[in-house]
Amino acid sequence: MATSNLIPTEQPTERVLLVGVVHPFQDVLEVEENLEELARLTITAGGEVVGTVFQNRSTIDATYYIGKGKADEIAAKVEMLQVDLVIFDDELSPAQVKNLQRLMKKARIIDRGFLILDIFARHARTREAKTQVELAHWEYLLPRLTRQWTHLERQRAIGTRGGPGETQIELDRRMIGQRISRLKKDLTKIEQQRATRRKNRQDVYKVALVGYTNAGKSSLMNLLTDAQVLVEDKLFATLDTTVRTIDLEGYNILLSDTVGFIRKLPHNLIASFKSTLQEVDDADLILKIVDINNPNYDKHLETVDSVLQELGVTERQTLTIFNKIDLIGDQEVFTAALRQFPDALAISVKTQININKLEKAILDTIRSGHTIQELMLSYDQQKLLAHLHTISDVLEIEYLEESIRVKVKGSRALLDSIEK
Repeated sequence: MATSNLIPTEQPTERVLLVGVVHPFQDVLEVEENLEELARLTITAGGEVVGTVFQNRSTIDATYYIGKGKADEIAAKVEMLQVDLVIFDDELSPAQVKNLQRLMKKARIIDRGFLILDIFARHARTREAKTQVELAHWEYLLPRLTRQWTHLERQRAIGTRGGPGETQIELDRRMIGQRISRLKKDLTKIEQQRATRRKNRQDVYKVALVGYTNAGKSSLMNLLTDAQVLVEDKLFATLDTTVRTIDLEGYNILLSDTVGFIRKLPHNLIASFKSTLQEVDDADLILKIVDINNPNYDKHLETVDSVLQELGVTERQTLTIFNKIDLIGDQEVFTAALRQFPDALAISVKTQININKLEKAILDTIRSGHTIQELMLSYDQQKLLAHLHTISDVLEIEYLEESIRVKVKGSRALLDSIEK
């Protein structure tokens, strides 16, 4: 897989300047929070943040995104601080990147979306994740080839080329287009394999863990299933969906851990990861894991809801789980959060506070969707009878002269489909 090699892991560490713009519909605090997150993303990628720049703007400048005066100011800072890389928190057009690059000279210009793609490329481990990330990478870069070829050479995102020029651009556009086509075919095959696995699991109750990146989903997954998913205090430590089976008081449950969400997640990245996130769409219950110790927990929840909506996952049973209550410093903030989200369950995965309450909440949700039904089976339907034992509680069996009467307790939707 071709990766962007945005921030080399070898020394010396690249020096990074962050740029944020305060729009009319925002306040300075919100943009500051976004830049703090952008700084964490930069550190995750191995860079060193040496400064930040803000600008209040009522409109976007078509040439530089920021105003010409602010662009000159940033160019001076780049020179003074010996900056290698300038990262804008908002998406830049190809023309804006090209114009800013002319001013910055040696420093490269990227935006948040490109940085996230680079981090995903670094953390992809399985064939599926690598294919998804590479597809998103090329789809992001393809429109940015036009009239800015020398910039992309310096961006080191595509690799060594023969030289600038329209012929070379068109050649590479065609090669990238062919690569995108092959990657899409590969993903289609992977999606078909995943769909087959899901079909084989359709009779099992499914629970999906979703949440903002670094909220504690993987830690909860490990606690409930001993899945040994990688846990790091980094953004996007986990990209691959992990699915494990757990048993709660006789109920067989499939638990899946998904990639973390984040603000301003590139749309093409969401599209590429749709097959992975299909586990969420197939879930009977979605657990929204929230780091309640994070001052932006409510905005993180908004982001999670926004991504779920973009995936078309809206009509599902959900439970909001406030994690990391062992780290809470301000009790008033926590109390206010519980008032705002009265149905939320507060837990600590690290110290295992209220994990038994979480398991009970999952069981209560399962049972609320269960019903008792009586089915009449013929004697040649022994396979179906065996199947009923695996997907439901068989309460009574009576062998009659011409049929078998079975009283079962299980999922209402599943039993209805079997009866039909």
